[in-house]
Amino acid sequence: MDGTADRPQVLLIDDDVELVALLRDYLEGEGFLVYAAYDGEEALSELAAGNPELIVLDVMLPGADGFSVLRQLRHHSDTPVLMLTARGDDTDTVVGLELGADDYLAKPCNPRVLLARLRALLRRRTEWTGDAERAAGTTTQRIGDVQIDWVGQRIWVNDREVALTGAEWEVLKLLLSQPGHVVDKERISRHALGRALTPHDRSVDTHISNLRRKLGPHADGEPRIVARRGAGYLYRVRT
Repeated sequence: MDGTADRPQVLLIDDDVELVALLRDYLEGEGFLVYAAYDGEEALSELAAGNPELIVLDVMLPGADGFSVLRQLRHHSDTPVLMLTARGDDTDTVVGLELGADDYLAKPCNPRVLLARLRALLRRRTEWTGDAERAAGTTTQRIGDVQIDWVGQRIWVNDREVALTGAEWEVLKLLLSQPGHVVDKERISRHALGRALTPHDRSVDTHISNLRRKLGPHADGEPRIVARRGAGYLYRVRT
């Protein structure tokens, strides 16, 4: 998976040969370099051989399923992952996001919608890399018991480093940019996922749930991130 420098690499992991062929043709026509794996074991072998810039991962795979692949991937990589789930299956969506997926699409998916989602993930990843390369040093900030390295995209709570996915980082960064103020879900979705919030979309809520679990409560037991019904979420600061 060595690729071409100016063409972003995407690994498609799906056992539907016809769908993979269709998506490969479409994405390559849009400037991507596309690799494919058709089962969980092949996917893990591809990932061991190289680290693509984006991954499209189907939940239902023969052998190791998509959740197993994602779980193993997240042990050593923060590569953005978009999961393909069964239409209307909220359980698959929530589990995938909880395991570290950055976004999801229900199958059958429109290739144009997939392209838009991948470009949003790629744009966010490219912005992080560019910021890190341009920075002469590390810019850090402390908010209560949380320390943030804005350039390195790292965060510590009480000196304990917390591993976040790209989407989780973007959600938290937005909340921390306005501590104590409510940020509405529509803005969070556009900022963190690069797309408008849609009806019955639980992505933002699941990313928030993951952040609460990973960051833990404040020392007094109060939650860090608070929901305001019908309004959005805020990060509560303790001094």
